[in-house]
Amino acid sequence: MVTIKSITCRSLALSLLLAAAGTQAQDLPKSMMWTSYDVGSAGYADASAIADAFGKEYGTRVRIRPSSSPIGRLQLLVSGQAEYGFLATESFFSSEGTYDFADRHWGPQNLRTLGGRPTTTGLVTAADAGIHSLDDVRGKRVAYVVGNPSLNVKCDALLAFGQLSREDVDIRMFPTYSAAMSSLAQNQADAACTTPTTSQLYELAESPRGIHWVDIPVDDKDGWERVKQVAPFFKSYPETIGAGLSEEQPVNMLAWRYPVLVTMADRGADEVYNFIKALDNTYGLYSKATSSMSRWSLDGAGTPPIDVPFHEGAIRYLKEKGIWTDEAQAWNDARLARLEALRGAWEQALAEADGKSDEEFAAIWERHRTEAVAAL
Repeated sequence: MVTIKSITCRSLALSLLLAAAGTQAQDLPKSMMWTSYDVGSAGYADASAIADAFGKEYGTRVRIRPSSSPIGRLQLLVSGQAEYGFLATESFFSSEGTYDFADRHWGPQNLRTLGGRPTTTGLVTAADAGIHSLDDVRGKRVAYVVGNPSLNVKCDALLAFGQLSREDVDIRMFPTYSAAMSSLAQNQADAACTTPTTSQLYELAESPRGIHWVDIPVDDKDGWERVKQVAPFFKSYPETIGAGLSEEQPVNMLAWRYPVLVTMADRGADEVYNFIKALDNTYGLYSKATSSMSRWSLDGAGTPPIDVPFHEGAIRYLKEKGIWTDEAQAWNDARLARLEALRGAWEQALAEADGKSDEEFAAIWERHRTEAVAAL
């Protein structure tokens, strides 16, 4: 006999099945491997928080393989051992075939992004150094780090904004990032380029030297064009979080993405679409995991400029959300054209350098790369 109670139970069961089906509709793999910076890094913390959210919402098991080197992180991605990477500026370098990736075994990698958390880099100075604008940096001691192109290219970009180069300042090379960041409080340097939440900067703010951030003007179009010649993934951002900063005292800095969520170009569009949709749907589960996780909101994280072109599956979802604009598409088309030009130039360089030494190859590749970029 059918009763009200049995109908209610059946309705409840059907509702639960539909809810479960909706959860599974993301079609996420049952398990995934991601790669990131070392345990303890911001990239690892972000990846861990998102992986935990995916597990809670969809039952997906995620293994995160950290690596301390850019080559290690990219090798996991390129070899297919990891489906996604929570990377930093090596995603840009590897798409350009520069620094570690100028080796003839690497070259420009065909990477795509789903988005990335906005973070900032600025020119921090000791308050007593008398540096109030980028022009004041001329002749001052600026901290760089040996073998750290990710950090140093950001400093090069900041100098370029002010029509300066390394030749115009007193470069002080330090063996580690920590040593470089501590150098200001120790009066071994006057300025450094870094993210504002670096722990040593809080020590600088409390030191007798004090702390000051140089504002990077938003409306200096020529300055921004010079920045883009160094690295096209920067834009302006009014930073309020960090040493010497507050809501009442924001400073305009260079915004970039760390971590950048990256995959290979040949990953299926449907798979990437489902991943970014899951990233969006679980935002409420991970957005408060750290002080900066809220910046994974796709209205900021899913927009250019960024290190590499967006994946077509990500673009499809961003269009559905009303985030993707004609301006974003124009940027992506130009970034994709640059990547394809560099990949073509790489093949020409390899052919020309066949049988020649690594030193000869380096010169050949630099010539082909420069010509390819100039022709865009």
